[in-house]
Amino acid sequence: MLVLAGLGNPGARYGGNRHNIGWRAMDAIAERWRFGPERKRFQALVREGNIDTASGPVRALALKPQTFYNESGRAVGEALHFHKLDPADLVVFYDEIDLASGRFRMKTGGGAAGNNGVRSIVAQVGPDFRRARLGVGHPGDKALVQGHVLSDFHKVEQGWVEALLRACAEAAPLLAAGEDEKYQAEVMRLAPAEKADPRQAARRGET
Repeated sequence: MLVLAGLGNPGARYGGNRHNIGWRAMDAIAERWRFGPERKRFQALVREGNIDTASGPVRALALKPQTFYNESGRAVGEALHFHKLDPADLVVFYDEIDLASGRFRMKTGGGAAGNNGVRSIVAQVGPDFRRARLGVGHPGDKALVQGHVLSDFHKVEQGWVEALLRACAEAAPLLAAGEDEKYQAEVMRLAPAEKADPRQAARRGET
């Protein structure tokens, strides 16, 4: 089994936040691959189903922690321990301020880079899980980061947001097959976004 976890905050007020793009990725993947109905489990909302790959279907759990973003590790750790899975069987989708808006990068292991949700997961399962980082841009100043991630995407951003989420879902067979580099390349092929320094872009008023 593969556990896919999207980071976000519960509650309608947070639904459109940049911080909740990981949750939206879970919804997109679960809908595209016709996962079962959402239910409460592991301190999370979960949907379960199969993702078809060239080698056959891979069972997957799409998980949206209900513990608030900074305590995501509690739900993720519970799911991983229950299914007796390794960190390599976990892919965490989350907003990345150090990537330009619309960019996408896969990474395995490493530190939390200031992301408290990732830090919480590291504390529960160790650092060696797979990370799907969804670029949401940077506000240009460290003091503005919290307000940036806890604010909604602007109307003009909705196009690239939806394109990126569709691409993450459509390319999921590569992720399920463990082909992370190919998955990253396919997501960016399906939803191309210009490379840019997110801080410089913010200073120019492009995000």
